[in-house]
Amino acid sequence: METLKKKKDFDKVFNDGESTASRYFVLYWKPNTREQNRYGFSINKRVGKAVVRNKLRRRLKEIIRNRLNTGHLGNCDIVIIARKPVISLNFYEIQDELNRLFKRTGLIEK
Repeated sequence: METLKKKKDFDKVFNDGESTASRYFVLYWKPNTREQNRYGFSINKRVGKAVVRNKLRRRLKEIIRNRLNTGHLGNCDIVIIARKPVISLNFYEIQDELNRLFKRTGLIEK
């Protein structure tokens, strides 16, 4: 899994991409010219202290890795922004919420 690291890459997705949101996440995506998706994660300090944010980031990365094994559509840069209520969810609830968002965007098959 390749990740977005530079601010300019995040800004391109935010400014030129499309978005959809739920109570727990905001998902931005923009088609790229690479052969695979690249992912970026943004978790604000309002969500929790560093331990909480890093735990959430690890969970999100694991969900994305599992999703890569089942296939995906398109080559996109994808940024996932976590909102504060997400800390009340367990791993499987987070996974279900992300799957709903990805299906809504059309990035994965229904």
